[in-house]
Amino acid sequence: MQPPKYKPKTKKTVPRASQTKSPAIAPTGTLRTSFTPKQLLKRFRKLLPARILKNWLSQAPHQFYQRAFTLRIILWYFIFQRLSPDHTLSKVLSDAFAGGADSLSPKGKALSRQLRSQATTALSDARHRLPVAVLSETLTYSAQQIRSWVQGLLWHGWNVALLDGSTLRLRPHEKISHEFPPHHTAKGNTAYWCLMRVVVAFCLTSGVVLNCAMGPLKVSEQALTAQLLSAGNWVKTLLVADRNFGVYFVVRAAVAASAQILVRLTESRARKLARIANVDLQGGLDVSLSWVPSAQDQCPAGLARISVAGRLLVVRVQRQGFRPLVLYLFTTLSDAQLYPAAELAKLYGERWHIELNLRFVKTQLQLGHLESKSADMVRKEWLGGLIAYNLIRSVMVAAAAQHQTSVSVLSFSRARQLLQDWLVRWAWGPSAHSETWEQLLTHMGRCKLPRRSKPRPSEPRAIRDFKSSFPKLKGDRQIAREKLEIANSKN
Repeated sequence: MQPPKYKPKTKKTVPRASQTKSPAIAPTGTLRTSFTPKQLLKRFRKLLPARILKNWLSQAPHQFYQRAFTLRIILWYFIFQRLSPDHTLSKVLSDAFAGGADSLSPKGKALSRQLRSQATTALSDARHRLPVAVLSETLTYSAQQIRSWVQGLLWHGWNVALLDGSTLRLRPHEKISHEFPPHHTAKGNTAYWCLMRVVVAFCLTSGVVLNCAMGPLKVSEQALTAQLLSAGNWVKTLLVADRNFGVYFVVRAAVAASAQILVRLTESRARKLARIANVDLQGGLDVSLSWVPSAQDQCPAGLARISVAGRLLVVRVQRQGFRPLVLYLFTTLSDAQLYPAAELAKLYGERWHIELNLRFVKTQLQLGHLESKSADMVRKEWLGGLIAYNLIRSVMVAAAAQHQTSVSVLSFSRARQLLQDWLVRWAWGPSAHSETWEQLLTHMGRCKLPRRSKPRPSEPRAIRDFKSSFPKLKGDRQIAREKLEIANSKN
């Protein structure tokens, strides 16, 4: 008789969490919905409502006059352009000629029948006429609608929003370099690429973009956060951010917006707060205090420099295979029994989801590098890309709710491909059958990420240099052209 074969136990990956066990957190759990797939399809079609778009348009300072490319069609093609692998206007125009937006046209005025020229001039002019405010309102409206579809989004009754910032590369066309100046190198030289700084708020559970703020590189992420918080409704919202946002400026802006906040602190700042509370900064600390701004602490414009009541937490985190980590956290959730330090540390451990979301936005939708030739179009292209991202997330949320699973286990890239195919075939019109929508949700619910038996190794934040036979272009391209022309004339 042969002995039974030995099966080695596979090690499961350990999530980022506190050393102390705590109950499951609702934002990363399964989603539920009270809507049928047919009702979800109706809500999906209403993410670009014609009546509300006209109301937003009436509030814009510039007049948008309707032509063949109506307001709804232009907004849709901003989304279509980002969903398609080919982001050119020629691809958009080809889809318009093929009748891709006829279902969005007014009755009896199909767009494909009105188009005559293959030039993209009319499409480009219509894109320039669309106000930035309409795209911004559409972004926040889509997030509100998507979050209203499902239950299970709350953590102890709070909507959890993740905050983080990033930068986008722009070419120095026209006046872009004036509004978004390039950065200066260590040697004092001016770089070629212009940079736009953005701060984005994501919903932890659904992954949708709630709002964003844009500005030049000289405007800090903290200042953009204050702009973002002052421009929306953040009641019953818990903001979670890393230590770059763990300053009095951001905490005061969050309190002014009627929101709660959980931020990580640097050790030096945590020591200053510990001295205010007259306690020693050591592991397991959970003390209530009032954050009194010092002379160095800045305050958002228009707000009084008052103290902010909250708690200072020191939690030791131990992950298998990693060195112990000490987290210094500050939160305005003052009830220690209702919000234990272990649960707050575990909630902060979910903050890394925003890194994944930003990676999807910048790589999957290719929004890390924008090719628009004016500052206004750069803003529109960025907002249109975020709306397209929310559109993908809306279907992922519906699929996850139908299969009662978490959105985080679904593949974003595969979801984008399935949604793009469905939109090309069935578009937005009444001809889209609910059967095809249910098939889309079924296929998307099966596109789950693989479960790796072994933890992935840590990768260095470095890239390999690709050698080229051509030298690097330094300085202005026009000056390089003139030098080349002079050199060719001498020969």
